[in-house]
Amino acid sequence: MNDSSELAKHSAPRLIEQLKSLLSGLHDNPYPAVPNPPACKKRASVALILRIRPTFPDEATIDHSASNQGLFTHESLNSFFNLPWVQRGDPEILFIKRAAREGDRWTSHVALPGGKHEEGDQSDMATSIRETLEEIGLDLTTEHSTFIGNLPERVVTTSWGTVPLMVLCPFVFLLTRYDIPPLRLQPSEVSSVHWVSMRALLAPSLRTYERADVADRLARRGGGFLRSILRLMLGQMLFAAVRLIPSESIYCSSVPGFIPLHTTISLSTFVEEAIVPLLSRDVTSSSKYDRPLLLWGLTHGIMTDFLDLLPTSNTFKLWTWPTFSPWDLRIIVWLMTYRLHSRKVQELEFKGPQSPTIIEEGLDTLGVQKTRWQPHGVHMDGLGLGGSQRASNQAASAGTIGHLLEGHYDLMRRAVVVTLMMRLGFGAGVLALVLRRIRSRR
Repeated sequence: MNDSSELAKHSAPRLIEQLKSLLSGLHDNPYPAVPNPPACKKRASVALILRIRPTFPDEATIDHSASNQGLFTHESLNSFFNLPWVQRGDPEILFIKRAAREGDRWTSHVALPGGKHEEGDQSDMATSIRETLEEIGLDLTTEHSTFIGNLPERVVTTSWGTVPLMVLCPFVFLLTRYDIPPLRLQPSEVSSVHWVSMRALLAPSLRTYERADVADRLARRGGGFLRSILRLMLGQMLFAAVRLIPSESIYCSSVPGFIPLHTTISLSTFVEEAIVPLLSRDVTSSSKYDRPLLLWGLTHGIMTDFLDLLPTSNTFKLWTWPTFSPWDLRIIVWLMTYRLHSRKVQELEFKGPQSPTIIEEGLDTLGVQKTRWQPHGVHMDGLGLGGSQRASNQAASAGTIGHLLEGHYDLMRRAVVVTLMMRLGFGAGVLALVLRRIRSRR
């Protein structure tokens, strides 16, 4: 299917009807709660917040008294989506860009509002509501906000894949007013807020990659020499990403660096902004403190699970498995995972995801006990983002990403070993040939 037909399938009017069906089904079929792994008591929650952007000139003539909803009912959902301005509107999702903080490996990343569970929170959903209010000043308990349901919960681990940090719980909310009160951004947590059309999230043309340093993941406690060797051998990891094009953005002007202090262009900036795009057209590179709006990692996984619930969506076909930047290693990974990937896609097309609990890489700064934890599945030590843990409810679906990643990292680990052995064999062969020629000249 080409890009134009995919965009036509998800045009704004058709997307409105699909979104109504998605929200109705999400409310009627909640995902099961994932218990904390042993020695890990931390939980966190995020809020996926939707709204409908009216088209011109509907914005000036909207009667919001007819769109008040509050508690979810199928009648109120149908009534809202049958409003003329909603029928002609464009559904959007709210993202935040985290504030730049030294030592935070998630600095400046695109995410959903949310945070860690605290003692006073009555539930995981209450955590997402409280964190959203604290971070961006949006109250999700008003009559213009409706709780829809939850998405698959996932276990977040360290980059070594065997130390669980927390269970991440996503919740979905629908705003029935477009003109919500002004947002108040917490400078220490959020640098900006962006409303992004769902059509942009579904557009194949906005799919790209995010690079991650393998050396830092594998040798976090090692010296610079070890990191250099690993970086030379394995290059960088490439993760699926979406380039976001916001329809509306709000910036926190009090964060450091909001106004640039220097106008000169350094050599590193020139190389990053001018040379790298020429050498790598499809891969977006980013600096630590000035990252573009790229959706990847945990938040990308949550959004893939959500968008794949659309009745006519094949979002998982746009998703790409993690791989490496060196061409030889990338080819070996592709060859060794091709059959697995084909089988996973076929299972999603015909059966839907019957997958284990999602396990993804997360923060190392949460301070959990360093207890070794072995999930009932496979993972790739040091590279994170993968693995599987069988849930107690075997019939429960844990989402699209959990299904796609199951078994992938085990094959990636084998591909690394095979590639390194091939390189060693090739190097030994070249060395033997050189020595033979040197001896023949004597």
